[in-house]
Amino acid sequence: MPKKRAPRNRTITLDAAEMERLRKKLCHINRPVSLDEVLGRTIQQDLAEVIAYLPKKSVDMLFLDPPYNLSKSFNKRKFKQIPIEAYSEYLDFWLSQLIPLLKPNASVYICGDWRSSTSIHLLAQKYLKIINRITWEREKGRGAKRNWKNAAEDIWFCAMSEDYIFNVEAVKLKRRVIAPYKVDGAPKDWSETAQGKFRLTYPSNLWTDLTVPYWSMPENTDHPTQKPEKLLAKLILASAKQNDVVFDPFLGSGTTSVVAKKLGRRFFGVEVDALYACLAEKRLELAEQDTRIQGYSDQVFWERNTAKSQSSR
Repeated sequence: MPKKRAPRNRTITLDAAEMERLRKKLCHINRPVSLDEVLGRTIQQDLAEVIAYLPKKSVDMLFLDPPYNLSKSFNKRKFKQIPIEAYSEYLDFWLSQLIPLLKPNASVYICGDWRSSTSIHLLAQKYLKIINRITWEREKGRGAKRNWKNAAEDIWFCAMSEDYIFNVEAVKLKRRVIAPYKVDGAPKDWSETAQGKFRLTYPSNLWTDLTVPYWSMPENTDHPTQKPEKLLAKLILASAKQNDVVFDPFLGSGTTSVVAKKLGRRFFGVEVDALYACLAEKRLELAEQDTRIQGYSDQVFWERNTAKSQSSR
């Protein structure tokens, strides 16, 4: 039975007719394919079935967001927490097969939490050059009586070589000025706007400006671990040029593909679950009419809870 939702709930959903229509747009492959055959497509299959068929040396940016090492249900599929050694083997199985898909100067972002980050670090250095580790605040989450509330996740920034792309000017953050310092009566490194006093700052590896999708946000779906569009926008703008190819092998409800489309990058993704794959296709259709990314406006990122953070880019 469909969930009963509040009148102002903006969660993206699918009815039976939409599922039937969108299933026809999903891609299935059983042979080696060219890049052109999968660009802009959602491949709805188990990654293990298709990874050997995907085009080699075709990807400029890989966003790898596998199930974290915790017990979690994804629609009808479940992932159970396993020993760290077994999780490391699980990651190695995938990453070793994904490396041949990457271009020599490709960037790789690998997501995890405190349980999985040790495995990611040790595994990434086996195949890639580790550039940095981003930690981002998840302001949602359950409290814990016998532990610190788990409110952060990691993204390991890696590259195939020293010749990687990082467009710092595209990912600066606009912050409120707390101490509006002036020189000869003129603002120093800040400006006055209708919303207040702001300055552009260089991006750090600590992100506190993200909002995890929830019921009143138009990007929200019922996927249990959906990443914010703003998060993907930062990574894509930093590490993929216009028309570069972005690939997500654990696509979920399609955030990576949707943001890549909104930002003028080429993309493809793999998702095993039919419901989530169809949600990705619906979101791609919606992106044709609405290219807004919450928190990204006037070609800069705005800190959370500012007026511009709700505007279109």
